[in-house]
Amino acid sequence: MTVRTTQLTLHVCPSPAAMAEKSAEILLKRCQQAIADRGMCSVCLSGGNTPVPLYRLLSTPAWLDRLPWEKMAFYWVAEHHVPPDDETSIYGVARRELLHLSPSTRFYRIRGELPPEEAARNYEKLLVEHFGLSEGEYPVFDLIILGLSPLGHAASLHADGVALTEKKRLVVDEYLPGIKEDRISLTLPVFNNARACLFMVSGKEKHRVLAKVLNLLAPPALPAQFIRPHSGELLWVVDEAAAQG
Repeated sequence: MTVRTTQLTLHVCPSPAAMAEKSAEILLKRCQQAIADRGMCSVCLSGGNTPVPLYRLLSTPAWLDRLPWEKMAFYWVAEHHVPPDDETSIYGVARRELLHLSPSTRFYRIRGELPPEEAARNYEKLLVEHFGLSEGEYPVFDLIILGLSPLGHAASLHADGVALTEKKRLVVDEYLPGIKEDRISLTLPVFNNARACLFMVSGKEKHRVLAKVLNLLAPPALPAQFIRPHSGELLWVVDEAAAQG
């Protein structure tokens, strides 16, 4: 019998700026290890405001020179049903804040301007091709960067959504009635097949939900609690406001 374990590491930082620095160091270390082992590093990015300080830090000359951009491939955990130049585009935020300055050319976005069903089907096909997957297999991302909503959502995993319960597909399109939006999203098994998932959480308003999510002894109830890489690492980088409330 194969025993699968999730290793959890918690870093508490004094400020969002310090969070960005710690997260950048984790990203660099993960990239170096992935490139040494496999020649490339696959990074999956999220939306929201939390990763923006990290993007801005990585876009500074010091970090642009430190990261092995030419051997990094970027993917996305989810996308709104919008074109890439829309202000709500998850890809668009990363592109504006960081990727247009980086030397990397491997950006594999979800095409939110397409009909959602077609966008999901196309992205799943892309992942199957890029990761050389057979039927029933999931991609193995080196690092997935995530945020945490005040309601315990992560990426586009919602309690009333298909992405949280789907077992076979890699990518789904769905309408989320709770927020009245269409999303194209990776499914939970993809997150739990990653080598590492990195949550970034800041602000005292996140303290209560953070305490619930970090209680690994309680049965999972919030969507973020279901993200536990089977044979990988679960990393949390939080600021003192979120940690202490």
